[in-house]
Amino acid sequence: MIAAGTNAPLPFAPRAVLFDMDGLILDSERALLACWRQANDELDAGLDDAFWLSMVGIHDAACHAMLHARLSAALADALIGRANALYEQRVAAGLPLKTGLTALLDWLDAQGLPRAIATSTRRARAEAKLRAAGVRGRFHALVGGDEVAQPKPAPDVYLRAADALGVAPQDCLVLEDSLPGVRAALAAGALPVQVPDLVAPGPAAAHRVARDLGEALTLLRSTFAIAGARP
Repeated sequence: MIAAGTNAPLPFAPRAVLFDMDGLILDSERALLACWRQANDELDAGLDDAFWLSMVGIHDAACHAMLHARLSAALADALIGRANALYEQRVAAGLPLKTGLTALLDWLDAQGLPRAIATSTRRARAEAKLRAAGVRGRFHALVGGDEVAQPKPAPDVYLRAADALGVAPQDCLVLEDSLPGVRAALAAGALPVQVPDLVAPGPAAAHRVARDLGEALTLLRSTFAIAGARP
């Protein structure tokens, strides 16, 4: 692993950048965790933070299955409904952007590098979240989890996002916060850089890790500075 804090250049200058959404560009995982906690307390469901964190990076259907495996169907459904209602209020208000996103997007604009969102969230929901946060127009394409056959860690969403930009997956940099997303990027043949959010990557991670999007930008700048690299 090339650990966080190491600014050695990337192995190649990417021709496009593919972004996860939740926990990577939107500070949504903390907001959602707070909603799960509140719903859990209100309904006395008895689940702890470790359980909620185990769902990070996993698509909704799998998360709901995990809840139904731990709780009665009635309590699981009530918990999901209450947490979703609380989260909708936060989404409508506009979720905060992650540190360093604006500077990174400005640099990508200056370099003429295309970018896409590749998210497990269904497309209409992702569109709404990005528009409420004021950043939908900063991305050239968006692929939602409901537009592909298999969710992350399958490569489908990244393959489709690369195709939408007209760039081969192996020429793309993927920015991800979760391990399922990193695995999806690797399966697609792209180069992942993990920017961990709530869940640390672990000491055995075999991929590049950046502390935040600002450090990811430093990696890109150093890469493109070598021999006057151009996209």
